[in-house]
Amino acid sequence: LVKLGLRNLNCEKEMTDIINVNGGCFCGKITIRAHVLQENIVACHCTDCQKFSGAPFRATLIIDATLMNISGDVCEYSKITESGNERLQGFCGNCGTHIYATSPDRKIYNIRAGCLEQHNELVPVSHIFGQSSPDWLANISKAKWFRKGPTSEEIQPPKNG
Repeated sequence: LVKLGLRNLNCEKEMTDIINVNGGCFCGKITIRAHVLQENIVACHCTDCQKFSGAPFRATLIIDATLMNISGDVCEYSKITESGNERLQGFCGNCGTHIYATSPDRKIYNIRAGCLEQHNELVPVSHIFGQSSPDWLANISKAKWFRKGPTSEEIQPPKNG
């Protein structure tokens, strides 16, 4: 991770926790570069993220549109959320990689951490829509963990630190 010392001109607050990220889709037709505040890395447990990702939550970076650049043809699916807001889901039409969600005004993007090269280093600082999180997630470290597939070596779960 590269951290920058930037000054926010709107509030003259020193920001030293800006992280440069880059990545893209599996097939390489879409690339992304962005700057994110560490405090804007979240795990979203909403039912939409669960359904779109096929997982109990999705790590997401909340990024101002002026701090990012996406190249390539992004396909979009428009979804009306439970609250009645429209959300555009951006993905690669060739390989299906999920890239972002945004509102129609496109001011803020929720970039999917999994499509970024730094995904293992982008640790969520908060969990949102926790009411939708499955109960079993609290005990995930008690399950068996394997280095690779189910026939590979059994390992200890990662330590919380």
